[in-house]
Amino acid sequence: MRLLLLSDIHANQAALEAVLHDAAARRYDRIVHLGDAVGYGPHPAEVLRTLRDLNVVGVTGNHDAMLLDYADGRRTARESVVSIALRWQLERLSSDDLALVRGWPDGVDDPEVGARYRHGSPASRDEYIDSVTAAREAFAGWEGRLAFVGHTHIPGVYATLNAPVGEWIKFQGFPEGGSYLVPPGARVILNPGSVGQPRDGNPRASYGVFDTGRGAFEVFRVAYDVERTQEAALEAGLPQVLAARLAIGK
Repeated sequence: MRLLLLSDIHANQAALEAVLHDAAARRYDRIVHLGDAVGYGPHPAEVLRTLRDLNVVGVTGNHDAMLLDYADGRRTARESVVSIALRWQLERLSSDDLALVRGWPDGVDDPEVGARYRHGSPASRDEYIDSVTAAREAFAGWEGRLAFVGHTHIPGVYATLNAPVGEWIKFQGFPEGGSYLVPPGARVILNPGSVGQPRDGNPRASYGVFDTGRGAFEVFRVAYDVERTQEAALEAGLPQVLAARLAIGK
């Protein structure tokens, strides 16, 4: 089985379209969305409609959860860029859109693949695995072998390797894309990066493909029409920083 792995689209329809076009030639059997379909960007309804049409396996991200908090009156409005974008998006989403987001669980254990799908870490939607130290803590609190996460907006792999001193944690990043074969006996946390708002200095959209038969993880970087998203964000009156950062991958 081949999994198409998407994460952190953040209401960027131009990036999502470019990724889906690129992925069509690579063959996949199932699409897994690792959270944060909404937040930041100007196309929340379009992105959710696309994900609904694709019948993705989805989990909630922290921005998805915050959107529902605003919808249900559990969160107080703030003047942060996160709050401004989410409240603007909420006004443009239908009941069907919100129902889709409500239907995504906090995490999914996939027995067919033998993997856990979660936004932040195998143990938490909100934790960041952005260092070897954070990865070591995540491995200590989770007994599985294979996990797919997002949240950092940076594609990479954290892997455990046996060493004379005990379990050793290693990181491999994919700023320009690349591939990784899961070593026999290793435990791994795989991150396909962000479709809609990369943060590793490369503005190209990032996504992953995992071949369960070969244990092969591939990350691809795809150019998309950044200006289209920037113009839509500015026309919507969203904070300028949300448009500007797309061009530099930060």
